[in-house]
Amino acid sequence: QVQLVESGGGLVQAGGSLRLSCEDSGRTFSSYGMGWFRQAPGKERVLVAAISRSGGTTYYTGSMKGRFTISRDNAKKTVYLQMNLLKPEDTAVYYCAATSGEIYYIKEYDYWGQGTQVTVSS
Repeated sequence: QVQLVESGGGLVQAGGSLRLSCEDSGRTFSSYGMGWFRQAPGKERVLVAAISRSGGTTYYTGSMKGRFTISRDNAKKTVYLQMNLLKPEDTAVYYCAATSGEIYYIKEYDYWGQGTQVTVSS
């Protein structure tokens, strides 16, 4: 079973950086592709970045490419999201999720963390 807990959110000024972590307390982390999603108030939840089970394939949604980096450490059962050059429009609740299917589609994700708030001030 997968149990995901995010950490690392907070308040940061525009142009700053944050590193989010998501740890799985289960036993099968390396069997799942992982994704980071975000949901701003009044908006739908969207994919930010995703990574394959081995870490060999990564994917980023348009505006995050070049500013965000997803990585994973299967030994630590943790996936990370390094966020640089943050903008006020990056403000949202960020969720990590696990999938046994394709990493590109939100409908494929089976397990979700509780979310962590990221607020970027201008």
